[in-house]
Amino acid sequence: MATELQRAAPRLHYICSECGAEAPKWQGRCPACAAWNSLSEDVVRLTARRPGPPTVAATTTPMEAVMAAPARVQATGSFEVDRVLGGGIVPGSVVLLGGDPGIGKSTIALQVSHSCGDEVSPALYCTGEESLEQLALRARRLGCTGARVRLLVESDVDTVIATIEAERPSLVVVDSVQTLRDAATPGPPGSVSQVRAAVLRMSEIAKATGVPVLLVGHVTKEGAIAGPRTLEHLVDVVLYLEGERLGEHRMLRGIKNRFGATGEVGLLTMERDGMRDLAAPSRGMLDAASLGASGSVLTITCDGLRPMAVEVQALAVASPFEFPRRTASGFELNRLHLMLAVLAKRAGIAVSKLDVFVNVAGGIRLADPGTDLAVVLAIAGSAGDRAISRHCAVIGELGLGGEVRRVSRTEVRLAEAAAVGMEAVILPESFRGAVPDGLRVHRVRNLIEAVALLG
Repeated sequence: MATELQRAAPRLHYICSECGAEAPKWQGRCPACAAWNSLSEDVVRLTARRPGPPTVAATTTPMEAVMAAPARVQATGSFEVDRVLGGGIVPGSVVLLGGDPGIGKSTIALQVSHSCGDEVSPALYCTGEESLEQLALRARRLGCTGARVRLLVESDVDTVIATIEAERPSLVVVDSVQTLRDAATPGPPGSVSQVRAAVLRMSEIAKATGVPVLLVGHVTKEGAIAGPRTLEHLVDVVLYLEGERLGEHRMLRGIKNRFGATGEVGLLTMERDGMRDLAAPSRGMLDAASLGASGSVLTITCDGLRPMAVEVQALAVASPFEFPRRTASGFELNRLHLMLAVLAKRAGIAVSKLDVFVNVAGGIRLADPGTDLAVVLAIAGSAGDRAISRHCAVIGELGLGGEVRRVSRTEVRLAEAAAVGMEAVILPESFRGAVPDGLRVHRVRNLIEAVALLG
């Protein structure tokens, strides 16, 4: 008897907000992921199992019956969003959309709900952050008026779930998940335990009713969605909306997708009347006036599965300071330091006394190693006031020995270069694949041969 009462008593434990691991007592550092100050207190009530009837086996479903059912997806009204989702929103799925404040999460969520709803089965837009008047102002600006969306200002999970069961909307948008509150879970809204409980209950109602749910989530200063790391495991799709807040271009990146390819990217543009698909994405980010100048090089990056033409700009000038400055926008700064070291050691270009500034046009962030050679040639061109033809693209990864290495999906990159009107391309010498007709190829083995091609 004492054992059962002890098991039924509340027990304190601590949960890591980064990895979701549990610890029996508070520690300054998580024992699982080594993150500092990430453990938060939680209360768990364990109830003793009482004797009862034996558990009945569940009914299984043959795979043939599941495969025979037609696959249904709901278009969002945006080709780029549908591309990242794998064709559209799957009934009963839970989609988590994250992004920096002011990037356009609420805008795209309202537009998607307006496209998915109709007068017979309207979508439900639930908010815990804004009033009805604020939502009305945004809806009027975006042209999302009419009876296709019903609004609900509520933060209680039980009320939201009861509304979903009663109305059975075509889509549910929760903006944001950090405002939901579960009365049976301790902690304030936005805490680790509250966010986990809210997402779990929304996932359960989505699977039970077949109503898809779009959750809008805030991100931390490190760029991860606020809440426990296990939050991403509770949903079916995780999307990140990226871009410069004051810029016009946005990138919708798929981090997790149970219904499509992971790593897919959609390109959007923020206009006064809402988020729109970026027409001709590669051409929309190029400026013919800057191409052909010293320090400007065009490259083809593969962000996820999508090739995209990007302009890399560099400026190298004599530094008036003892320690020259290195600034990078859209390119990792540590990677820039490495490229400068290779450029000085392997090509003999003195950059130790130069201020070097690198910018990726269009607000794009380059993480693809296949753009290394373009960055180095842009710096070398600016330092020597030499330029590459505006009709030439550069593709290649740069090794520490100065060798130019082959990159993945080269054939797809070449096809994109030809599509944007390039006439020549600088490639690694090891590439022996097919080249589109009309595209002249310069194969280089190392950095010295590539720098020699500068005009």
